[in-house]
Amino acid sequence: MTTTPNNNWAAEMKRNTLHLAYWTFAWTASMALATFGPLMIWDNQTATISGVILNFALGVGMIMANKRHINGLDEMQKKIQLEAMAISLGVGIVTGLSYSLLDVTNVIAVDAEISHLVILIGLTYAVAILIGRIRYK
Repeated sequence: MTTTPNNNWAAEMKRNTLHLAYWTFAWTASMALATFGPLMIWDNQTATISGVILNFALGVGMIMANKRHINGLDEMQKKIQLEAMAISLGVGIVTGLSYSLLDVTNVIAVDAEISHLVILIGLTYAVAILIGRIRYK
């Protein structure tokens, strides 16, 4: 079997996607450990701080893996990613600040939780990627 530039690009893209998946899984697992460890596993502040530091370090690794993944995409995929990230950022900032204002001014009965904002940003990003792929098909 001969190696062509397309095969090399496809193999690199597959490797970058797998690395991003590994980093994302590790970061998510460390988030669960840092969240539930103090509640269910240990009663030690040093362990909790260590869990948060580990989560932060894995988050930085995930960001770098995502950057590498995006740099390996073709121009059309980069455009779709950029537009989805821009929409997600805008929705997150505008909605998050409005949500926070509703909480601060006691218009809503519940506390504004960051998890609600993270879910909104994730769903917005997923929908924007889907719409981008359909639009540029």
